[in-house]
Amino acid sequence: MVCFRSGIDAPAHYGSPIDLFASPLRMTTTPLFTFALLLLPAYFLGSIPFGLLVGRLRGIDIREHGSRNIGATNVWRTLGPRWGLFTFLLDAGKGFAAVTLARAIAFHQVPQPVPDDFIAYAEAFAGLACILGHSFPIWLRFRGGKGVATSLGVILSIMPPFSTAVVFAVWLLVFAVSRYVSLASLVAAVSLPVTLAILYYLRWMDSAVTLAFACAAAFLVIRRHRENIRRLIDGTENRFGSKKKD
Repeated sequence: MVCFRSGIDAPAHYGSPIDLFASPLRMTTTPLFTFALLLLPAYFLGSIPFGLLVGRLRGIDIREHGSRNIGATNVWRTLGPRWGLFTFLLDAGKGFAAVTLARAIAFHQVPQPVPDDFIAYAEAFAGLACILGHSFPIWLRFRGGKGVATSLGVILSIMPPFSTAVVFAVWLLVFAVSRYVSLASLVAAVSLPVTLAILYYLRWMDSAVTLAFACAAAFLVIRRHRENIRRLIDGTENRFGSKKKD
Protein backbone atom coordinates (compact mmCIF):
# COMPACT_ATOMS: atom_id res chain seq x y z
CA MET A 1 0.00 0.00 0.00
CA VAL A 2 1.25 3.46 -0.86
CA CYS A 3 1.78 5.76 2.09
CA PHE A 4 2.57 9.45 1.75
CA ARG A 5 3.79 10.02 5.29
CA SER A 6 7.37 11.21 5.58
CA GLY A 7 10.04 11.11 8.26
CA ILE A 8 8.88 7.95 10.06
CA ASP A 9 7.12 4.71 9.27
CA ALA A 10 3.35 5.05 9.12
CA PRO A 11 1.33 3.64 11.99
CA ALA A 12 -0.87 0.63 11.49
CA HIS A 13 -4.11 1.17 9.57
CA TYR A 14 -7.16 1.70 11.77
CA GLY A 15 -10.08 -0.43 10.74
CA SER A 16 -12.78 1.69 12.35
CA PRO A 17 -13.32 4.87 14.42
CA ILE A 18 -13.56 2.60 17.48
CA ASP A 19 -10.00 1.42 16.85
CA LEU A 20 -8.85 5.03 16.60
CA PHE A 21 -10.23 6.11 19.96
CA ALA A 22 -9.58 2.83 21.77
CA SER A 23 -5.91 2.78 20.80
CA PRO A 24 -4.66 5.08 23.62
CA LEU A 25 -6.32 2.78 26.17
CA ARG A 26 -4.09 -0.05 24.98
CA MET A 27 -0.90 1.91 25.71
CA THR A 28 1.16 0.97 28.75
CA THR A 29 1.53 3.31 31.74
CA THR A 30 5.00 4.50 30.72
CA PRO A 31 4.01 5.61 27.20
CA LEU A 32 0.97 7.42 28.64
CA PHE A 33 3.19 9.25 31.13
CA THR A 34 5.60 10.25 28.37
CA PHE A 35 2.64 11.24 26.20
CA ALA A 36 1.44 13.64 28.90
CA LEU A 37 4.92 15.11 29.37
CA LEU A 38 5.47 15.90 25.70
CA LEU A 39 2.35 18.11 25.58
CA LEU A 40 3.84 20.66 27.99
CA PRO A 41 6.91 21.65 25.94
CA ALA A 42 4.73 21.76 22.82
CA TYR A 43 2.28 24.15 24.46
CA PHE A 44 4.96 26.41 25.91
CA LEU A 45 6.86 26.44 22.63
CA GLY A 46 3.67 27.44 20.85
CA SER A 47 2.95 30.15 23.40
CA ILE A 48 6.11 32.12 22.58
CA PRO A 49 4.60 35.38 21.21
CA PHE A 50 7.01 36.04 18.37
CA GLY A 51 4.81 38.78 16.89
CA LEU A 52 4.85 40.65 20.19
CA LEU A 53 8.61 40.15 20.58
CA VAL A 54 9.30 41.37 17.04
CA GLY A 55 7.16 44.42 17.73
CA ARG A 56 9.06 45.11 20.94
CA LEU A 57 12.29 44.78 18.98
CA ARG A 58 11.01 47.55 16.73
CA GLY A 59 9.93 49.69 19.69
CA ILE A 60 6.16 49.10 19.60
CA ASP A 61 3.52 46.94 21.23
CA ILE A 62 1.90 45.21 18.25
CA ARG A 63 -1.27 44.76 20.32
CA GLU A 64 -1.84 48.50 20.10
CA HIS A 65 -1.65 48.70 16.31
CA GLY A 66 -3.69 47.50 13.34
CA SER A 67 -5.93 44.60 14.22
CA ARG A 68 -4.16 44.34 17.63
CA ASN A 69 -3.36 40.71 16.85
CA ILE A 70 0.11 39.30 17.51
CA GLY A 71 0.09 37.27 14.28
CA ALA A 72 2.31 37.69 11.24
CA THR A 73 -0.37 39.43 9.15
CA ASN A 74 -0.72 42.30 11.60
CA VAL A 75 3.06 42.55 11.94
CA TRP A 76 3.30 42.70 8.13
CA ARG A 77 0.71 45.46 7.92
CA THR A 78 2.21 47.43 10.80
CA LEU A 79 5.96 46.97 10.38
CA GLY A 80 6.28 45.94 6.74
CA PRO A 81 6.91 42.76 4.72
CA ARG A 82 10.36 41.98 6.10
CA TRP A 83 9.24 41.82 9.72
CA GLY A 84 5.93 40.18 8.82
CA LEU A 85 7.69 37.39 6.94
CA PHE A 86 10.19 37.03 9.77
CA THR A 87 7.33 36.59 12.25
CA PHE A 88 5.58 34.14 9.95
CA LEU A 89 8.70 31.97 9.70
CA LEU A 90 9.20 32.02 13.46
CA ASP A 91 5.57 31.07 14.14
CA ALA A 92 5.68 28.30 11.54
CA GLY A 93 9.04 27.15 12.87
CA LYS A 94 7.73 26.60 16.38
CA GLY A 95 4.97 24.38 15.02
CA PHE A 96 7.49 22.30 13.10
CA ALA A 97 9.83 22.17 16.11
CA ALA A 98 7.07 21.10 18.52
CA VAL A 99 6.21 18.05 16.41
CA THR A 100 9.87 17.18 15.84
CA LEU A 101 10.52 17.36 19.59
CA ALA A 102 7.50 15.19 20.36
CA ARG A 103 8.64 12.62 17.83
CA ALA A 104 12.09 12.50 19.42
CA ILE A 105 10.63 12.09 22.92
CA ALA A 106 8.37 9.30 21.75
CA PHE A 107 11.24 7.43 20.09
CA HIS A 108 13.77 7.76 22.88
CA GLN A 109 11.69 7.73 26.08
CA VAL A 110 9.11 5.03 25.38
CA PRO A 111 10.30 1.46 25.99
CA GLN A 112 11.05 -0.42 22.79
CA PRO A 113 9.38 -1.49 20.68
CA VAL A 114 7.43 1.73 20.35
CA PRO A 115 3.70 1.01 19.73
CA ASP A 116 2.87 1.55 16.07
CA ASP A 117 0.22 4.16 16.78
CA PHE A 118 2.03 6.01 19.57
CA ILE A 119 4.19 8.15 17.27
CA ALA A 120 1.14 9.31 15.32
CA TYR A 121 -0.69 10.25 18.50
CA ALA A 122 2.40 12.01 19.89
CA GLU A 123 2.74 14.10 16.74
CA ALA A 124 -0.96 14.96 16.52
CA PHE A 125 -1.44 15.96 20.14
CA ALA A 126 1.84 17.87 20.32
CA GLY A 127 0.82 19.73 17.16
CA LEU A 128 -2.54 20.63 18.68
CA ALA A 129 -0.88 21.68 21.94
CA CYS A 130 1.46 23.98 20.02
CA ILE A 131 -1.40 25.57 18.07
CA LEU A 132 -3.35 26.04 21.31
CA GLY A 133 -0.27 27.60 22.88
CA HIS A 134 -0.06 30.12 20.04
CA SER A 135 -3.78 30.90 20.13
CA PHE A 136 -4.11 30.94 23.92
CA PRO A 137 -0.67 31.79 25.41
CA ILE A 138 -0.52 31.77 29.18
CA TRP A 139 1.83 34.77 29.14
CA LEU A 140 -0.75 37.01 27.43
CA ARG A 141 -3.82 36.02 29.43
CA PHE A 142 -4.70 33.48 26.75
CA ARG A 143 -5.09 36.13 24.04
CA GLY A 144 -2.88 35.08 21.17
CA GLY A 145 -2.82 34.74 17.41
CA LYS A 146 -5.09 32.82 15.07
CA GLY A 147 -2.78 29.87 14.57
CA VAL A 148 -2.44 29.87 10.78
CA ALA A 149 1.36 30.08 10.54
CA THR A 150 1.87 27.71 13.47
CA SER A 151 -0.59 25.26 11.92
CA LEU A 152 1.39 25.40 8.70
CA GLY A 153 4.56 24.44 10.55
CA VAL A 154 2.78 21.50 12.16
CA ILE A 155 1.29 20.46 8.83
CA LEU A 156 4.71 20.50 7.15
CA SER A 157 6.02 18.16 9.82
CA ILE A 158 3.07 15.75 9.96
CA MET A 159 1.08 15.78 6.76
CA PRO A 160 1.60 13.93 3.48
CA PRO A 161 3.44 16.20 0.99
CA PHE A 162 0.52 16.03 -1.45
CA SER A 163 -2.01 17.39 1.03
CA THR A 164 0.40 20.12 2.12
CA ALA A 165 0.82 21.21 -1.49
CA VAL A 166 -2.96 21.23 -2.00
CA VAL A 167 -3.56 23.40 1.07
CA PHE A 168 -0.83 25.84 0.05
CA ALA A 169 -2.18 26.04 -3.51
CA VAL A 170 -5.71 26.65 -2.23
CA TRP A 171 -4.50 29.44 0.05
CA LEU A 172 -2.59 31.12 -2.78
CA LEU A 173 -5.50 30.85 -5.21
CA VAL A 174 -8.13 32.23 -2.83
CA PHE A 175 -5.82 35.02 -1.69
CA ALA A 176 -4.87 35.96 -5.26
CA VAL A 177 -8.53 36.21 -6.26
CA SER A 178 -9.98 37.84 -3.12
CA ARG A 179 -7.00 39.57 -1.43
CA TYR A 180 -8.50 38.46 1.89
CA VAL A 181 -5.94 36.74 4.13
CA SER A 182 -8.71 35.55 6.44
CA LEU A 183 -10.80 34.02 3.65
CA ALA A 184 -7.76 32.28 2.17
CA SER A 185 -6.88 30.87 5.60
CA LEU A 186 -10.44 29.65 6.22
CA VAL A 187 -10.78 27.92 2.84
CA ALA A 188 -7.32 26.37 3.18
CA ALA A 189 -8.19 25.13 6.68
CA VAL A 190 -11.30 23.39 5.35
CA SER A 191 -9.40 21.94 2.39
CA LEU A 192 -6.94 20.09 4.64
CA PRO A 193 -9.30 17.53 6.25
CA VAL A 194 -11.21 17.22 2.97
CA THR A 195 -8.02 16.33 1.11
CA LEU A 196 -6.91 13.88 3.79
CA ALA A 197 -10.37 12.27 3.90
CA ILE A 198 -10.11 11.60 0.17
CA LEU A 199 -6.62 10.14 0.55
CA TYR A 200 -7.77 7.99 3.45
CA TYR A 201 -10.85 6.79 1.56
CA LEU A 202 -8.67 5.85 -1.41
CA ARG A 203 -6.31 4.07 1.02
CA TRP A 204 -3.42 6.23 -0.16
CA MET A 205 -2.85 7.25 3.47
CA ASP A 206 -2.82 4.86 6.42
CA SER A 207 -3.20 7.15 9.45
CA ALA A 208 -6.66 7.96 10.74
CA VAL A 209 -4.91 9.86 13.55
CA THR A 210 -3.55 12.36 11.03
CA LEU A 211 -7.04 12.83 9.60
CA ALA A 212 -8.48 13.40 13.08
CA PHE A 213 -5.75 15.95 13.78
CA ALA A 214 -6.56 17.78 10.53
CA CYS A 215 -10.22 18.07 11.54
CA ALA A 216 -9.30 19.41 14.98
CA ALA A 217 -6.74 21.89 13.60
CA ALA A 218 -9.22 23.15 11.00
CA PHE A 219 -11.82 23.66 13.72
CA LEU A 220 -9.37 25.68 15.83
CA VAL A 221 -8.40 27.92 12.91
CA ILE A 222 -12.04 28.53 11.97
CA ARG A 223 -12.97 29.26 15.57
CA ARG A 224 -10.17 31.82 15.89
CA HIS A 225 -11.50 33.56 12.76
CA ARG A 226 -15.03 34.12 14.06
CA GLU A 227 -14.72 37.91 13.96
CA ASN A 228 -13.26 37.75 10.45
CA ILE A 229 -16.15 35.59 9.31
CA ARG A 230 -18.58 38.16 10.71
CA ARG A 231 -16.79 40.98 8.88
CA LEU A 232 -16.65 38.96 5.65
CA ILE A 233 -20.42 38.47 5.82
CA ASP A 234 -20.96 42.17 6.60
CA GLY A 235 -18.55 43.25 3.86
CA THR A 236 -16.31 45.13 6.31
CA GLU A 237 -13.28 42.82 6.27
CA ASN A 238 -10.06 44.49 5.14
CA ARG A 239 -8.39 43.33 1.97
CA PHE A 240 -4.64 42.84 2.16
CA GLY A 241 -2.84 46.01 1.12
CA SER A 242 -5.79 48.30 1.86
CA LYS A 243 -6.03 50.74 4.71
CA LYS A 244 -7.75 49.47 7.83
CA LYS A 245 -11.39 50.47 8.06
CA ASP A 246 -12.60 52.23 11.16
